[in-house]
This record gives sequence, C-alpha cells and structure tokens, in this order.
Amino acid sequence: MEQYTVSILFGGFFLLLLIGAPITVSLAGAAMVAFLALGKDPISFVQIAFTSVGKFPLMALPAFVLAGALMEAAGISKRLVDLAETVAGPTTGGLGVATVLACLFFGAISGSGPATTAAVGMLMIPAMVKRKYDVKYASAITASAGGLGIIIPPSIPMVIFGISALGMQPPSEAVSKFGQFSSVSISKLFIAGVVPGLLMASALLVMNYFISRKNNYAGLTESWSVPEMGRALRKGVWSILAPIIILGGIYAGFFTPTESAVVAIFYTAFVGIFLHRELTFKAILLSLRTTTWITGRVLLILFSATVFGRLLVEQRIPAQIAESLLALTSNIYLIWTLLIIFLLFVGMFMETLAAIMILVPVLLPVMYMMGADPTHVGIVLICTLSVGFMTPPLGENLFVASGVGGASVEDIVSRIMPFVIALTIAIFIIAFVPSLSLWLPGLMGY
Repeated sequence: MEQYTVSILFGGFFLLLLIGAPITVSLAGAAMVAFLALGKDPISFVQIAFTSVGKFPLMALPAFVLAGALMEAAGISKRLVDLAETVAGPTTGGLGVATVLACLFFGAISGSGPATTAAVGMLMIPAMVKRKYDVKYASAITASAGGLGIIIPPSIPMVIFGISALGMQPPSEAVSKFGQFSSVSISKLFIAGVVPGLLMASALLVMNYFISRKNNYAGLTESWSVPEMGRALRKGVWSILAPIIILGGIYAGFFTPTESAVVAIFYTAFVGIFLHRELTFKAILLSLRTTTWITGRVLLILFSATVFGRLLVEQRIPAQIAESLLALTSNIYLIWTLLIIFLLFVGMFMETLAAIMILVPVLLPVMYMMGADPTHVGIVLICTLSVGFMTPPLGENLFVASGVGGASVEDIVSRIMPFVIALTIAIFIIAFVPSLSLWLPGLMGY
C-alpha cells in the first residue's frame, strides 16, 4: 500500500508539472488523489491545509515582504547602495564589490532573493555599464549577489524552514545514539545565518576580484575618501539603523522575529514619510499590492505542500530514505555531499519556498540519524537552494537581472558559472564545518 501511495503522490506530482500545471496545483492534485485512494475523508485534506497557516510565526512572512517593499519605496535601498560604493572605493572591481555589499545590506531588510536583485540591480547595473563594465558581467554578479537576500537574516525561507521543522521530533534511535537535539527556532536560524552569509558574500568578492583584475575593471576612486564616506554615512544613517534595529531587537530578546517584522514596517513608514519624505501614498498602495500577491502565492504553496508532506510522513517515506542512505554509507561528509548535489539539482527546477516545504519532512529525519544539528541543516539547505536563484531553467534572479540590465538570460548564464562554483565551494565549507553556523547562536545562549 505504501508503494502504491508513493507512486500516486510522485507520479501525479511530476505528471501535472510536465503538462504545465502550477506547482501548487501539482502538489494539491497529487495529494488529493492519494487521499481518495487511501479512503481518507477529503474534509481532513482541507483541515490539514487550514491548520498549516494557523501559526503565529507565519505572520512574519507578509510583514517582512511589506517591510522590504516599503524600504525600497522610502529610498532606504538607494542610500545603502551609495554607502556600499564609498566603502568599496579603490578596490579592483569596485562596483562589483559595491554590488555585493549593497545586496548584503538590502538582504538584511528584504529577506527575498529576487527583491534584492531588483532593488540593487536597478541602481548598480546601469552604474557598472556607465563605468565600462560588460553588461553581461554586471547582470551576472547582481543576480549572484541577490541570492544573499535569503541567507542574511531576516530571511523569508528561514521563517518557512522554522515553521516546517516545528514539531518534527528526532527519531528515538537518533536520540538514543546522539542524545537530545537542540530545538529549531526562527530566532536561532536568523543568528546562525550571519557567518555563513558573510562567507558566501566573501566567495563572491574573491571571484569578482580575479575576474575584474583579468578584465581591468578598476576601482571607483583613486583612494578612500574619509569625508565622502562620512557624507554617505550621514545620508544613510537611518537606512543603516533599519537592520540594526530589526536584528538587534531579536538578538537582545526585545521582540520575536514576527514582532520585529511589524517594527520594521512602522520604522520604514516613519523614515520614508517624515525623514526622507520619499514614501508617497501611491508607493504604499503598490507595496501593499506586491505584498498581497507574494504572500498569497506562498500561502497557497504552503497549503498544498503541508498535505503532501503529511502523506509522505504517514507512509514512512522519510524513514525509508534514511534507512537506505544509512545502508549505503555512514560517512557524514559523503551524506552532505550527496545532499548538496541533490539540492543544487532541485534548486534548478523548483521554487525555494516550495522546495523547503516539500523536502524538510524528508531530509530532516535523515540528518537526525546522522547526528546533524537541525539548525545547521536548515542553514545548509537555504544556502544551497539560494544558488537556484541563479541557475536555469527557473533562476528567478536571472530573469530579474535580464529585465533590469537588458542582457539576455543566455548571456548572463555564460558569465555566472564562476560565481556558482565559488558559492558551491563555500556551501561545502559551511556543511563540513558546523561551527560556522552554530558558533554565534551558542555564543548568544541558544
């Protein structure tokens, strides 16, 4: 019966995808057919889906999306880019450096890869072309750095991973072998993402340096200018305070990640209306419309993915995969290698949030059996799936960068592969050295 159900689930899912059905319809359709085949009451299908969105941490999703949209409209992202340019100064490939730094800054606000690519790309790609950078390269580094938006906290995929992993207990065999595992929380994931995010950014900066030196992409200035940096800092002080207030409040325990998203909205509205005076009523309405569209799409995927995942767990699919992998090898490094290769492949074809919701119930039990910390697993999962933003055929950042810069997607892909390689090396380091993810949460008492 288990094999029969699995065939219906995955066969139906891939069949619907092949005929062009949206991923939400593919997941829900396959799950509903499996429900009926098992003789389950279809009402329970709806009840499970409804319960999946009745969680307090999920309120952070629309709030962070709205905060990111408002920050772009309020001029905060432009000031962060200006500050990044002055910090880059005379560094070889200075505008490339500024692009990566700007994506780091904006990623600490938006929590979204495509949003980070769009916000930074609209400013940086034209600036790089003006300074004689190849538009294909300018688009490629922007699309690559945009993926940092989901690694640098606060991060929407981290919120979704935290919700997906909530309530998933480690198998009793894993507890008896490795002892009690630490719990997963969104706050802990946010803290754990800082060092890996900086490592991923460093990988991009190193690759940018070598490519820029080869192509003679000079720095922005002859030397660093302290007065210029001071002016950019004064103009961008309210922009810099945004991530400090959001993350500082979470880390200090003043508010939860969900509450911090609401704080970010009010802070942005205050800065945009009363200090920068750039946030108009029309821009607020547009931000609300964007938030509604993105949140609705994610919640629909969450509905269907939760039911799909519940059926997988009931049919013991995760346990069977864990047993198969453990029978194949007990080497944790080999398991990580297989997992990373698999996630890189999945990221090419599946949206990040959908992939997290589908894969967490399958992969987390496997990694529990290997003694891996669930927070570390979440960080590696999100870092690896972030590469999917820049790899075809899905590659959302590729299409955003193409639309902003005007280069074709094919041309951007031809220039983006060195960055994909650099990020993959960084991901292996993050996976093989758990302390990179767990050191900072441990230092802060998690």
